Amino acid sequence: MDRIPVLTLADVLLVSIQVDLEDQLALRLQDDLAERIVATGARGVIIDITALDIVDSFVGRTLATIASVSKVLDAETIVVGMRPAVAITLVELGLQLPGVRTALNIELGLAMLAASRFVESRAGDVADAAPASS
Repeated sequence: MDRIPVLTLADVLLVSIQVDLEDQLALRLQDDLAERIVATGARGVIIDITALDIVDSFVGRTLATIASVSKVLDAETIVVGMRPAVAITLVELGLQLPGVRTALNIELGLAMLAASRFVESRAGDVADAAPASS
């Protein structure tokens, strides 16, 4: 069975889907990403769907599941490159993608991840500097 390549870029996993995402391939991607997050300690996952003309309800739910699993494994998921027709289809299907953040392209997705990590590190700094209550 085919696999979608998962590239590691520092602490981010980058997936560029260049083929039609059939159900079994989507499930394989979900499993592969979970394993790679654990193996690499990745803090972010970017899924580029620029090449997809169609995203059906199963693939949409799978993207939401990937985001949920990633979050449990301490990684944030951002889907990039969504075409207008795909966005319209998802809305028309009434498909909500909880936990899935989106960006127009990979560069913006990486910037979103960097901004999230900056906010997290600043929140940690503030918590460390707060006086302990007795």
